[in-house]
Amino acid sequence: MRNLSFIMRSAQYFFAFFVIAFVTAVLFVLREALDTTLVALLYLVPLGLVTAFLGFGPGIASALMTFLAFNYFFIKPYYTFAVHRPTDVVILVIFLIVAIVISQLVGRMQVSLAAATAREREATQLYELSAALAGLHDELVIAQILAKQVQAVSQGEAVEVSIVGGKPFEFNLPDASPPQRFPEWVVPIEAARGVLGTIRVWRTGPALTSSEKRLLQTFASQGAVALERARLAQAESRARVLEESDHLKSILLSSVSHELRTPLSTIKAAASSLRSNEINWDSPVRPELIAAIDDEADHLNILVGNLLDMSRIESGALKPKREWNILAEIVGSVLARMKHLTDGHRLEVDVSENLPLVPVDYVQMEQVFTNLLSNGVKYAPENTLIRVQAFVENDFVHVVVGNQGPQIPQEHLERIFDKFFRITAADRVTGTGLGLSICKGIVEAHNGRLWAENVSDGLAFNFTLPLIWDGMSPPKLPMDTETE
Repeated sequence: MRNLSFIMRSAQYFFAFFVIAFVTAVLFVLREALDTTLVALLYLVPLGLVTAFLGFGPGIASALMTFLAFNYFFIKPYYTFAVHRPTDVVILVIFLIVAIVISQLVGRMQVSLAAATAREREATQLYELSAALAGLHDELVIAQILAKQVQAVSQGEAVEVSIVGGKPFEFNLPDASPPQRFPEWVVPIEAARGVLGTIRVWRTGPALTSSEKRLLQTFASQGAVALERARLAQAESRARVLEESDHLKSILLSSVSHELRTPLSTIKAAASSLRSNEINWDSPVRPELIAAIDDEADHLNILVGNLLDMSRIESGALKPKREWNILAEIVGSVLARMKHLTDGHRLEVDVSENLPLVPVDYVQMEQVFTNLLSNGVKYAPENTLIRVQAFVENDFVHVVVGNQGPQIPQEHLERIFDKFFRITAADRVTGTGLGLSICKGIVEAHNGRLWAENVSDGLAFNFTLPLIWDGMSPPKLPMDTETE
């Protein structure tokens, strides 16, 4: 590489001498028709061009060559370096001074232009790196972008960015292992908290220039800032998750402890009464106490089931065991089980047995209808209407569970499906505030959608379930035939 650089530099000097020789030849042919002063001025044109295009060194060499050629070929006596007239001496001195000054000025202009171009290129590369790293919180992506920018600047054979702390890793460009020799340049990725990693560059070409090293050092600083920002963002995210988790735990404990206390107290009181000798087995109070134990046990079962279902939804473990089911049978099973809870309301059910089969998890869909009906029973006044309706809408079954309870403000219609979010009658209605969240999780696990809307006489919950499962349409039910 050094020999190649020397050859290229020698070629520049050779080309400069060739240009001056060519101009000298042209001016020599026209020597009798040109004045000496004009010849000196004409020499300045190629001299400036040589310096502008070939650099300061060839320009100074061309200025000396021009001075000698001008003296030898155009100052009398010709073909000698001797000068007899004082005016010719002045012309030669002034020519030499002007030639050198022009070479210096043009050379400095070229150096300034090159420096300005280099600074502009550095600024552009720094901006590109900053823009690429902005907002990134993934350390691997940061290392990849940093390695690509270093590779683009250094034109190295290989680049390795290693990150330490947390989960250490290394990223190499190209993907193959780096060369089995010491890298030509190593710089630490250092931040205020310490060293975050290292950049290694293998380069077989000429050594890195001071400007390249300065730029790569700045890249390392930018990478350190990005890595530190990513780690701070990750720490903040973990702290926020922990804070939210603690908050949810506090709400959960408060809600569960309150909700469990009432049924447990009822069960304990009824059981103690039955166990004592104060109540005879044929007493009319006995069936009431047994019914109270049964009801409160069902209540406890629902509470614990909701907690377990919410835990499964949040952990992603809720996987529906989908089969082709008759929606009317699911609704009928839920209504039969909740008969004692819905006695104080009027029910209107419009779920035809002729609806297509739906690919759902039977138990989970029972949970959805149970929670939605329980919500209507809790919030709707007694002796009001609770409606259950289902119909086909394109490739979906659309289910509506409505009640004549209080309407929800428009801005809260989406939030009522959040955990523990309750805005109406929360002080006199039992529950943990998880029922609607569980319904939303189950419906979405079936690739459906659940939403609430205010209607003229109350509130309605809508959800859709797809009829297409793995590209298959619902199978047809076999027709019932009478046999003798």
